[in-house]
Amino acid sequence: MHPNALLELCAELVAAVNKLDAPADATVSAFFRQHKNLGQRERASLAETVYALLRERLKFQHLAQSGSGPLPRRLAMLAWRGNAGFLRGALKPAEQQWLDQVGAIAPESLAPKLRHNLPDWLAEPLMARLGEAEFWQLAAALNEPAPLDLRVNTLKLKREEAQAQLQAAGIEAVPTPYSPLGLRIQGKPALNKLELFTSGGVEVQDEGSQLLALLLAPKRGEMVVDFCAGAGGKTLALGAAMRNTGRLYAFDVSGHRLDALKPRLARSGLSNVYPAQIAHERDDRIKRLAGKIDRVLVDAPCSGLGTLRRNPDLKWRQSPQALAELQGKQRAILASAARLVKPGGRLVYATCSLLDAENEVIAAEFTAANPGFQRLAADEVLARSQVERAAELVEDGALRLWPHRHATDGFFAVAWERTP
Repeated sequence: MHPNALLELCAELVAAVNKLDAPADATVSAFFRQHKNLGQRERASLAETVYALLRERLKFQHLAQSGSGPLPRRLAMLAWRGNAGFLRGALKPAEQQWLDQVGAIAPESLAPKLRHNLPDWLAEPLMARLGEAEFWQLAAALNEPAPLDLRVNTLKLKREEAQAQLQAAGIEAVPTPYSPLGLRIQGKPALNKLELFTSGGVEVQDEGSQLLALLLAPKRGEMVVDFCAGAGGKTLALGAAMRNTGRLYAFDVSGHRLDALKPRLARSGLSNVYPAQIAHERDDRIKRLAGKIDRVLVDAPCSGLGTLRRNPDLKWRQSPQALAELQGKQRAILASAARLVKPGGRLVYATCSLLDAENEVIAAEFTAANPGFQRLAADEVLARSQVERAAELVEDGALRLWPHRHATDGFFAVAWERTP
């Protein structure tokens, strides 16, 4: 494709994503379905440009004000992540001159908001929690793409065997630093055609998400519930930990999300998983299981702000109002899920959020209101699950993962045991 034609398509995609009226990944996928003539490299250039724009949207919008011509084209030029020579071939002399001038601006001369690229309602609590120096480390980490983490399905092979198979396919993978189940890959190789993937030997799963399953630590033959299962990434990890025994319920209010679990479940070789759509957290199926479940995972609906490396549009699409609504759901779901746990059983509440409001606040309220549930020390639980250097992952007894500290998505999780 001619460079200018590709840049124009990129500007068209930038304009669509910049409306923020739908998840960026859905908008990008729909755009590519409309433009099936694009090759793999062209798609990669457009997608990476759009995500770069979303990560540093405030900066790019500020810099674009000095240029001329359509704003989406200026934004596409500034955020371009494809071949630099290809971009030069698309630019008029005046555009190239402007781009050079903008590129000469020292980043440190920009206002703080244009450097961290976070909305005020998010930047302020994070700055207060972490302090200025560490806040800037987090901001930098959130503006970098995430690595690709895999969880090895230990029902089928060992981590070393999976690593060797990836190596044979020309893909360099290293063990994740904490999870004993994970492998980390830089870049985005095509995994979906590998026999290792199609046979269910590995699943794409962030190391932080793997650690949630290791915190619940289900055992053979137990009754377990994944209360907000979604597409089932943690469900599959739990089923493997149970060695395909016992009974594992995967509940979710979204049948669409549970449908996404079906092909993954078929690859995994698991037969102990029972997906079920529920109407709400007080569904009759929940009532029938009250007091009968050994372990319950509540990976609650949340802002998703711990996944900004992967989903940078969330920081622009979320709001304080939406956060308040989520807190209400989190309280209600946790209270309902707790009724399932039998005496001596374990309950884990988790989010992929960075904010205390969705994490420590909700956990503290539950602990205060439920004296029959005793907090567990997350580092001790994780150490028993063969997690390396578990103490590095814990704050005040809870699992607390940060992208800049642990190279994972941002996660929080707390575990309780129901007293007999």
